[in-house]
Amino acid sequence: MAPFKVFYKRILKNLIVATAILFICLMIGILGYHYIAHICWIDSIHNASMILSGMGPVAEVKNFWGKIFSSLYALFSGVAFITNIGFILAPAVHRLFHALNVDEGDNVEVDGVE
Repeated sequence: MAPFKVFYKRILKNLIVATAILFICLMIGILGYHYIAHICWIDSIHNASMILSGMGPVAEVKNFWGKIFSSLYALFSGVAFITNIGFILAPAVHRLFHALNVDEGDNVEVDGVE
């Protein structure tokens, strides 16, 4: 199994990547709600955050293209959120699977560290 130092680096890397992906997804929602649905900035941030976290919409979307965007963004957000959770948990699950399959005497070199 990888030493804890390598494991923690993997977790940190995955958290940074997942945070960047969530930020990009949030920006798509904010800009879409503001420019397509014609919702003010603060309500766009609030609505995009609530949709992305799975809580549901807050502001009422009144125009046709805004409703189309809102529907597509909700589907996109569900997939993005679940994918990010899996990406964040991947190093821990990977380590758990290794812990279940490693014999006591096994020494495996990981990332240049034994």
